[in-house]
Amino acid sequence: MAAGWGAIASRIRVPMGFAFTALFLWLARPSLASMLWSLALVLPGLWLRGYASGYVKKNAELAVTGPYAYTRNPLYLGSMMIAFGFAAASRSWWVAGLLVILFAVIYVPVIRGEEGFLRGAFPAFAVYARQVPRLLPRFTPARIATGDSEQGGFSSTLYRKHREYQAFAGAVGIYAALVMRLLWRR
Repeated sequence: MAAGWGAIASRIRVPMGFAFTALFLWLARPSLASMLWSLALVLPGLWLRGYASGYVKKNAELAVTGPYAYTRNPLYLGSMMIAFGFAAASRSWWVAGLLVILFAVIYVPVIRGEEGFLRGAFPAFAVYARQVPRLLPRFTPARIATGDSEQGGFSSTLYRKHREYQAFAGAVGIYAALVMRLLWRR
């Protein structure tokens, strides 16, 4: 059953994100101060997602350098930072509570499913998983030998390929909607 839900969660996570955004905007009661404070999570989250996307060679190579040397899921960690930053901007406990539930119900099974795939596809994943935490980062980078000679630095080509710039555009759009919501309430 858990594997079945993991597959469903993986398919519905993006549409659920859009549906949640609509609910978020309806529940949001932003202030200028809350939007400014939210940048303390949103901007680092956007940076982390963008930085991590420049290391991922999906299904071809196990990423263990850059942000992947600190956490196995920097993309999800960045997404959580962005989401909880926007929850802070919304000034709604409902939004924060629903986000916790959404991440627990959707992202925990997705991460477990992806790790199952990685464990089967990359023999070095077991060693990597023992040294690098699933979500909350370690303080120093792990040094993992994967056998891939091309493990290395950030690739702007990969960043563009994964279209991570869309996260920045989405964040700008959400802030614009929050500003309109703030002005409409006045």
